[in-house]
Amino acid sequence: MLDGYAVEDQIGFLLRRAHQRHAALFQDGIDDIDLTPTQFTALVKTVELGRVTQNQLGRLTAMDPATIQGVVRRLIARDLVDRAPDPMDRRTAVLAATAQGVALATAAIARARWITEATLAPLDKTERHHLIALLRKIA
Repeated sequence: MLDGYAVEDQIGFLLRRAHQRHAALFQDGIDDIDLTPTQFTALVKTVELGRVTQNQLGRLTAMDPATIQGVVRRLIARDLVDRAPDPMDRRTAVLAATAQGVALATAAIARARWITEATLAPLDKTERHHLIALLRKIA
């Protein structure tokens, strides 16, 4: 009736299973730091860039405007990021990590490296490189 279609062999199913595994590792590995994956991404990217507009941050982290707005609001509320008017264009706000944000990002990155290793543990070095390259290609 289904002509050999097996849902567990489909890319969406497999990506969801891989994401579930990674999300569980992320939660366990970074739980006491109290950052969601989107907050982690936005904070680390802000630290990396030094100064960034919210709009640019959303584009660089693949978050829609509503999502990045909420993420930034929560980071500001935790004093991890500051928002100030751009001296070059007063209509634009610029985000920068606070000292507390930099410290938390540094601690979180150490954990994130372990999480990545744990996620990729079933793969050998060549398979890891291939997987990352293929995911970049389809992303």
